[in-house]
Amino acid sequence: MTQVRAVQKSMPFLSANIVAARNNSDTRTAGCLLTGIPGLEHLHIWLSILFCTMYIAALVGNGILICIIISQPNLHEPMYIFLSMLASTDILLSTSTMPKTLANFWLGSSHISFEGCLTQMFFIHFLFVADSAVLLSMAFDRYVAICSPLRYTTILTRKVIGKLVIATLTRSFIIMFPSIFLLQRLHYCRVNIIAHTFCEHMGIARLSCSDISINVWYGLTAALLSTGLDIILIAVSYIHILRAVFHLSSQEARSKALSTCGSHVCVILLFYIPALFSVFAYRFGGKHFPRYVHILLANLYVVIPPMLNPLIYGVRTKQILEGARRMFSNLIKEFK
Repeated sequence: MTQVRAVQKSMPFLSANIVAARNNSDTRTAGCLLTGIPGLEHLHIWLSILFCTMYIAALVGNGILICIIISQPNLHEPMYIFLSMLASTDILLSTSTMPKTLANFWLGSSHISFEGCLTQMFFIHFLFVADSAVLLSMAFDRYVAICSPLRYTTILTRKVIGKLVIATLTRSFIIMFPSIFLLQRLHYCRVNIIAHTFCEHMGIARLSCSDISINVWYGLTAALLSTGLDIILIAVSYIHILRAVFHLSSQEARSKALSTCGSHVCVILLFYIPALFSVFAYRFGGKHFPRYVHILLANLYVVIPPMLNPLIYGVRTKQILEGARRMFSNLIKEFK
């Protein structure tokens, strides 16, 4: 209650909205309040500088990567098309959270409308599922390139890639769109304070006064049908890839095949390990880890992989480095 009074005192307009909403026995009209990272309020400014730096690095790095792939005709291949898709979803994923987080830390803009909270929640989960699907598509690309190299160009045609893009977006939409209705059906009768920097499905559901068991089961099912299934399929793909690689007679061919998969494996580990750690730590280690640890991990998770992915591919992929040199040399020539 002390926290609620402090919030209402610092934000008179929110207090008025809450009173009006309570009179109507529905506090959705009052909106929600994002508290930031509870327990680390004294570090909000320093954390905001860290988040902002990583966010800008993610925008610049992925933006440059997309420009390199678009501007270089020799990079208009399935592998690099999927890479540009990954860069695009990374930009959108970090942008769905960081601007609001930074506005909260710098300007005290912690209030968000209920509809705005639902919108942010939808795009965060939608883009996460899409990111996972892109990684699965990239694993399929490597599987075809190594296990069926002679059929690579006939299997991964532009038409097939277009279908994979549509399937990625459609699956993400179908999995996440019901969450909006599952949250809207709930009754909200309390002050909507979310102890987080952004809105997520269960965080909103726990604000309600209704039974949220359907939301819990939906969240678990959605995770299993998206991320869980993707992890299994990626693992199966790489089992076949490794089997094919170790059957190659030439050591040089084996090294080259493993090298082409190295960047993708690094990105996969960077994407899934923090996510799985966060999920298991929250489910089974909630008493051992402070709340602010989970929130801090969630914020780092939406900026660190997007920031590092362009570096991983830029350093490990010769074609990307050469494309970058050509693009920047052409830009220098135009300015001269």
